[in-house]
Amino acid sequence: MANYLSVSELTKYLKMKFDRDPYLERVYLSGQVSNFRRRPNHQYFSIKDEKAVIQATMWAGQFKKLGFELEEGLKINVIGRVQLYEPSGSYSIIVEKAEPDGIGALALQFEQLKKKLAEAGYFDARHKQSLPQFVQKIGVVTSPSGAVIRDIITTVSRRFPGVEILLFPTKVQGQGAAQEVVANIARANQRDDLDLLIVGRGGGSIEDLWAFNEEMVVQAIFESRLPIISSVGHETDTTLADFVADSRAATPTAAAELATPVTKRDLLSWIAERENRAYQASLRLLKQKEEKLQKARQSVIFRQPERLYDGFLQKLDRLNQKLTYGMREELQQAKQAQGLVWQRLQSLDLQKQVQRYQDQILQDQRRLMRAAQGIYDSKATRFDKAQDALLSLDSSRIVARGYAIVQKNHQSLSSVQGIKAGDSLQVQMQDGQLEVEVTHVKQDNI
Repeated sequence: MANYLSVSELTKYLKMKFDRDPYLERVYLSGQVSNFRRRPNHQYFSIKDEKAVIQATMWAGQFKKLGFELEEGLKINVIGRVQLYEPSGSYSIIVEKAEPDGIGALALQFEQLKKKLAEAGYFDARHKQSLPQFVQKIGVVTSPSGAVIRDIITTVSRRFPGVEILLFPTKVQGQGAAQEVVANIARANQRDDLDLLIVGRGGGSIEDLWAFNEEMVVQAIFESRLPIISSVGHETDTTLADFVADSRAATPTAAAELATPVTKRDLLSWIAERENRAYQASLRLLKQKEEKLQKARQSVIFRQPERLYDGFLQKLDRLNQKLTYGMREELQQAKQAQGLVWQRLQSLDLQKQVQRYQDQILQDQRRLMRAAQGIYDSKATRFDKAQDALLSLDSSRIVARGYAIVQKNHQSLSSVQGIKAGDSLQVQMQDGQLEVEVTHVKQDNI
């Protein structure tokens, strides 16, 4: 009679076979990631090829060490062990290690982080700062024993002697390197005597340069107040620090040349050019002022200042005529009105009322005349004062009173200061000009 097994007994037997089979204890499997959806802790997904699929489980501890992001359709190579889950009777692989198929995990991690940061705008040109044209002090974040700092010092000293270089000794590879780079960038930004910062190291493998691909380093460079030049690796090496920096140099020498875009000779030439341009501009301005002064000396107004108030005299005459004509017009109109009123009053035989109206009219006429006379007197007084002030400027009137105007080189003099024996002077008198030579200078003690 046949011996029937229960489902659980068969499943337990198969699980025992799975667990004891040495071939299934460490399986090397290659396939594409399928049905992946990131979970908070443990990850559950499938690995498939063209003909079959197997369920995969990766515990949280292993997933944190993965170093790259699992993506749908990504082909990976995994190492794990096969187990059978009794309640469902299904089998799966417990993934202990995984890496991308065809390219290394670091290369994939680099591309994934680069895409993430690019989408966030970290590499956009609008965030990059311009490098200063003239620097006095440069900070360098690198190893104190590498060739980078020596090349930078040599190049800067050759191109622009006098520029100071401040080294921030930094571990540039291995565990803790990224943290030191971030800390020294922060230290440099706390100083107010630095003009820019060079962050770099020599060449190496992707593992050697990896500190400059860490997200914390990219963040520190992006947030730096100081402009940063990245010089990491050789010309063919590229790190995320190069993408986010304000400028990238292929070598330390190139970084130093970028930090000092002009040499000392260029600076002296630039200063000489600006000095010459300033001198020429000053000469042009001085010539313009001299031409204006010469025109002013030749002006009729300075020789005949009374012409300044010719227009005011004409305006005053017109106003006087207008005032006189207006007063006559108003007086004539008042007389006509008086005649009309008088005729009306006579027809009514109201002599007393007529007399009152006549008195009122006479009072109005006198008040009008007084007001007009006051206006005229005020205008005449202001005109006389203005005329006297302007006539005081007329040198010919001063000379006419017995004074003379003494000039040296056509400049009027008011003191013996600056006059010495042998000087030629011009003396302007009422009817002519004398050319005299000074034989003796005596200065009064005041």
